[in-house]
Amino acid sequence: MLIDKVGGALRLAAVDPNALAQGLSPGMTLADARARLPEIRAEPYEPEADAHLLDRLLEDFGRFTPMAALDGPHGVILDMTGCAHLFGGERDLGPAVKARIARLGLTARLALAGTPQSARALCRFGPGGMFGTDSARRAIRALPVAALEISERDTQALKRAGLKTIGEVAERPRASLAARFGAALPTKLDRLLEVEDARITSHRPSAAITADRVLLEPITEDAHVETVLGDLLIEICGRLERSGLGARRLKLRLFRVDDGVRWVEARSARPTRDPVIIARLFRERMATEGEALDPGFGFDHLRLEVSSSDPLSAEQTTFDQRPSRSKALGDLTDRLAARLGDDAVMRIETVDSHLPERATRWRPTSQVTQVRSDKTPHTAGPTPIRPLRIFDPPQPIEVIALAPDSPPARFRWRRVDHRVVSAEGPERIEGEWWRRRERVRDYYRVEDVEGRRFWVFRAGQFGEAPPPRWYLHGLFP
Repeated sequence: MLIDKVGGALRLAAVDPNALAQGLSPGMTLADARARLPEIRAEPYEPEADAHLLDRLLEDFGRFTPMAALDGPHGVILDMTGCAHLFGGERDLGPAVKARIARLGLTARLALAGTPQSARALCRFGPGGMFGTDSARRAIRALPVAALEISERDTQALKRAGLKTIGEVAERPRASLAARFGAALPTKLDRLLEVEDARITSHRPSAAITADRVLLEPITEDAHVETVLGDLLIEICGRLERSGLGARRLKLRLFRVDDGVRWVEARSARPTRDPVIIARLFRERMATEGEALDPGFGFDHLRLEVSSSDPLSAEQTTFDQRPSRSKALGDLTDRLAARLGDDAVMRIETVDSHLPERATRWRPTSQVTQVRSDKTPHTAGPTPIRPLRIFDPPQPIEVIALAPDSPPARFRWRRVDHRVVSAEGPERIEGEWWRRRERVRDYYRVEDVEGRRFWVFRAGQFGEAPPPRWYLHGLFP
């Protein structure tokens, strides 16, 4: 049994069936439990470990349906609508779930009914089992009023009124129940009796485009996984084409027979629905994962999901069959990212900022780029010439200028003097007021006597406190 400290006393948090048969129950103090059974074994209760196990169980039960959610504190609820036929119908579904639970080394009570609330009540307060609409209502009516799961005060009030079962409460007028116990009680009653339905909220929202394969025999070889993946890709790409979409990120979930779920993710820098290209990305990724995709006793269920997609119009093929340079570059970066990792292949992305050090950032090539809705180019003047490589943060320098607002005539950087023979500017850039108070910058492109070109700026204006400072921000080739 498990114990937890509650109110300064050690109490039983969970007990096994043998302890229940001996008269022990959760909430009992450890001293009273040892007085009855001195030989009992007590272990500390770890709710975090239980929550982690329940999360793993929820992920594993995704093999039965994508609509799965936690049903606290110790339950999982599955919406099998449209999925039971994959396992031979509802009659074979229950034994399949029970066999899976037994294979994981757990014991559980199952109930299959028309609504989540009725299935929960039959599982927690009844014998469990599989019920049709009529049989579920009869079984629900025989349950105690505790199955309503209302407050202890309202439950005691119903019992004092002589209403001890759900059926006795259901025979009362709904208006009188709502007036005495609130509007929530009639709603709970209708959902228990399957008069009103309420769907569950999935723990993980299912992808819009998904394909499943439930295998009669588990597979362990990579070649067999690639064969099943090829069939899934043909189905997925057909649905993408009908939707006018291209996949940017796909996830392959591999459900193991013994325990756990493995998954592989493939990303593309460009939207695509070519099964050959996507299969190659998955092949590169699986080769990189290596032992992390240990199949154990084999995978018996594979699911392919499109996690992210973009619009993709049909392309007109040419007679010469020569691929475009952009497509070839995209294929190359996808293969490198699949082999080396997403963070190993980066690209420069523009940012809405006029400060040079914030105007660009590095992003993985597989991540979606935010495209500006306004693509009208600026026509106020020519684009200023800036170096490709800049210093972040800018390097402080010592400058001698002929006049306060003139470009530098000489400057010292890293203990080396540079005499300026040519200068262009200034290019004035104001600071971003919404971040913090930043000083105005006047940028100059200068060249020294040895032909080296620099990008320098003066931060601040004369007459301000503190006085202006000069910085070197970049080097021209």
